[in-house]
Order: sequence, then C-alpha cells, then structure tokens
Amino acid sequence: MNSIKPIHLLWLIIIPVAFIKCGQRGTLTGGPKDSIPPILINASPKMNTVHFDRDEIRLTFDEFITLKDINNQLVISPPLEIGAYTLSPRTGATKRISIKLVDTLYPNTTYTFNFGKGIADNNEGNILSNFAYVLSTGETIDSLTLSGLVADAIALKPPSDISVQLYRIDSTYTDSIIYLEKPLYVANTLDSTYYKFQNLSQGKYQLIALKDQNANFLFDQNQDKIGFHTQFVELPKDSVVNLKIFEEIIDFSWALPEFYNHHLILQGYYGQWSDQMMEMISDVPNTFESIITQPNETDSLYYWFKGAELDSLKFQFFQKDSLITRTLRFTNPAEDSLVINQLTVSTIHLNKTFDLYANRPIVAIDTTLIRIFDIDTALVPYQAMIDPNKHKVSFNFEVTPNDQYQIHLHPGALVDYFEATHDTLELSVKSIGLEEYGTITVNVIADSELHYILQLVDNQGELVRSVVKNPEDESYVFQYLLPGTYFVRLVKDQNNNEIWDTGNFLKKIQPEQVIYHPDTLELRANWEFNEQFHVSQTDLDLLETPTDSLVN
Repeated sequence: MNSIKPIHLLWLIIIPVAFIKCGQRGTLTGGPKDSIPPILINASPKMNTVHFDRDEIRLTFDEFITLKDINNQLVISPPLEIGAYTLSPRTGATKRISIKLVDTLYPNTTYTFNFGKGIADNNEGNILSNFAYVLSTGETIDSLTLSGLVADAIALKPPSDISVQLYRIDSTYTDSIIYLEKPLYVANTLDSTYYKFQNLSQGKYQLIALKDQNANFLFDQNQDKIGFHTQFVELPKDSVVNLKIFEEIIDFSWALPEFYNHHLILQGYYGQWSDQMMEMISDVPNTFESIITQPNETDSLYYWFKGAELDSLKFQFFQKDSLITRTLRFTNPAEDSLVINQLTVSTIHLNKTFDLYANRPIVAIDTTLIRIFDIDTALVPYQAMIDPNKHKVSFNFEVTPNDQYQIHLHPGALVDYFEATHDTLELSVKSIGLEEYGTITVNVIADSELHYILQLVDNQGELVRSVVKNPEDESYVFQYLLPGTYFVRLVKDQNNNEIWDTGNFLKKIQPEQVIYHPDTLELRANWEFNEQFHVSQTDLDLLETPTDSLVN
C-alpha cells in the first residue's frame, strides 16, 4: 500500500485553496485617493520676476487642472479692467494657463494675480488655495502685508466674499475716489471673514471693505455694504486692521411718479423719507382733497385724492438744492375697491393684538358694528385703533390661553377715505397654551454710564424683541416666545435715541457698536433661560481694537 509523503500532502491542500481564491470576485481599488492639489512646475516669466516687460504670462502645472468660478476667484491687484487681459483656457482640462496682457502695466509697480480657490485638479477636484503669481514692473518686489477680519456691524451671519480695497493717499486723493475710481490694491475674503494683502509698498492708504454687488470695485451706495478704517493706514506701521461693514442710509432722491387710477398716484423715492417736500401745484377746485400714506413701509408714498374730475396733476419736489416740477397725465386707470385682509392669521399670541390690513386708507371705525366672542360665545371687550399710516387696524383685547375668538365686522364697521366699506367679515383665530411658550430672562451687568438697547433675534438674524435700558432694574424678561433658536445682543446707544444707528463713510461716522451674548439659546416649549450678560466698556473697546491674535 502506497503512502502519501508529507510534502505531497501539503501541495494537495495549497492548490485547491488557490483555485478557490482565484474564483472569488474582488474589487480593484486603484490605489489610495489623490488628495494633493496641483503643483506649479514652471512659470514664464519666473515667479517674482522684476523689470517685467512682456505681454503674456504662462503657468504650467504637474497635472491637468480646471478653473472654477474664475471670474470671481481671480483677484488682480492693482486691478485690471476686464478688457485689459485675457485668460485661457477658461473651460476644459489643461496643464497650462495663459494670461495675455492687452494694456500696458503701471511702471515700478508690483502686481499680484491671486487665483483664490479657482484652480483645482481635474480628477479629484483638489483645490490649490490662494495661489498667487507675483511680478514687478520695477526693480524690486514689494513685500509689506496687511491683514484682518471683516465682520458685519449688526447682522448675526458673518459676511463672506468681501472686497477689501486700498487707495493711496497722495495729492490727488479725495473721499469721493471710492465712488469713481478703482483701488490701487485689492484683496478678498472669499468664503471666510479673513483678508490679507501681500506685496504692498510703503505709504499711507485709505482702507475700505465692500460687499461689492456689481463686482466693479466701486462703492454703489444704493446696493453695497461698506466698512472703513477711520484713520488712514500707514505701512509698515500698521499690519492688522479689522473692519465692520454696514448699509448706509441712501442719499434721498425722488423717483418718477406713477399714475395708478383717478384717485391714487404712486410716488417712489430712494433713501429715507421723513419730511421731504412733495407739493401738488395744479389748479384744482375747492372740493379737491388729498392725503399721503405709506403702506407696508414701502419705498413709495401713496398720494390719494378726491373731489375733482381731472386728466392730469402737476407736482413740485424739493431735491437737494433743486426744485423739480413734474406733470402726470392720467391714462389707463386700474380698477380697485376696498379690500380687508387678516394680518393675524390662525393663531393670536398672548402679547399681541388682532390686526387687519386695508389696501386703502381707513378713516373711521364704528365699534357698534363689531363684535368679538370667545370660545364660550361670551362678548370680549376690546379697543380698536387705526394705525397713524391709516392702513392697519388693530383690536386690543385680553388673550387667554387655549381660547378661540370670533371677530365679526358688519358693513360700515370700517370706512375708507372714499367712504366705501366692506361686506360682512367673519374672522377667527385661536390662542395656544402657556406650556407651548418659553421665557428668556437676561440680567445685564454693565457700566452704569452705558446707554444701551437689548435685543433678541432669531437664528435668521431677524429682530424678535427690543427694549431700552431700564436704569432701575436691568433684568429683562422676554415672555411668550415660541420654541426656537435665539441670540441676545446689546447695542451701545451712543446718542441715546433708542435705535441702532448705522454709519456713513463721507461723514466718517462708524455704526454704533453691537456685542452678542456668547451663548446660543435653544429654547424649548415650557422652558426658561436665565442668562447673565456681562458688558463693560472694555468689551466694547475690543470690538474696535485690532489684535494680532485674531488673525494668526
């Protein structure tokens, strides 16, 4: 009988196992994932070249790249007009990009082409962050830097993609330059709040930050937010400067009037209207009457008139130092009638009034034609008020938890400027239980001389409640709050006018300081927060003082 040797036995085990392994399916991994961004391997002319006198720059990378959002990501400083250069290729994958210069560059100037996050490898999308090509048309490369943080003066959400700009202070400088001319140097925060200038030359500069909606490097007051450093920046003395952006109050001006129908003219305006004069100067009969309202805080005045059959009206407007006359002819009148809408819909909260909105001005209320009933059909006493603007009517009554209210208005209850009224209105709302609300109590510990406004905002930054300083008791209770995310902020009311005041560049006025409580308050139903808010003048000073630690 033959026996199997041990070595043969081993091969009998190995061979079947090998075949089994070969028959199993596997996954090809292709090696580790590429996480390395592209690398510049050649620049022509070379990086940091001096005495630059060419009309083309060529940059070559070690792998195929694509350009991402390059119109916004590429920041050239000093700025070049869009037609002053061409960049190619803008689409597709390439290892080489070319910048052809159409216009002549300034002499003795250092130029920086910062690509931001605009260069990525074609396969994995790895970003070559803040890649910058630098050249000089003079003998040296400027090497000074300036950096800092950009915050919003009052908004909760930090700003991003802010253009930060420097203008040289010389014999030609005026404050109006930011409206008319491009800056000498430009940086950008992109998707952060941090900016950094590199390759700056020694000198004195005006520093501003813009939320540049038109991407034109100019301050367009009617749409851009602006921030500025009150003093001129001196290089190399200054190296870190923080900025706060804000919306200026737009300079007031009148728009063209619009005819709506034979009793309404819409007069738009820009800026903030208070008592700027608008006067009707047509010859009209003694029966002619008019009033002006401003529904829904729109940027338009509503000029209502009656008592005459007319085909045109002439108006006179005062604008700055000018007197403007405009004649409006009546064509294509629109139809309208009194419409009452319910502003308080579905739920009425315990600290609120029941509000209605009218599309035409309300001039009279007849309370004998109005009834309010609760869930038990008992009559509810109330007070009715017409808003000074004449478009909102409010009913103030005691709202109790878990109740339902029926509001009945019979024809004639509300009468508009043209003596028109409404049909019968049967409206309803309900209240919710106390357990569905939360409460936030804030105890402010502040310098005794500090005038302030304490505000509660939601997670969208929208104002929820606002109170002014109470010198007798600096404990503030915000009741009947719905569950949600809240933030507490304090406004330094420097002029004690009980509102937050914005800034103005030409007048060199900074916005009033705002400091947020450090905690995010996640309020739930039937919860209560008790917060201490320590605010000293030192805290407010820190908002104004740049520190290296903030940006290192």
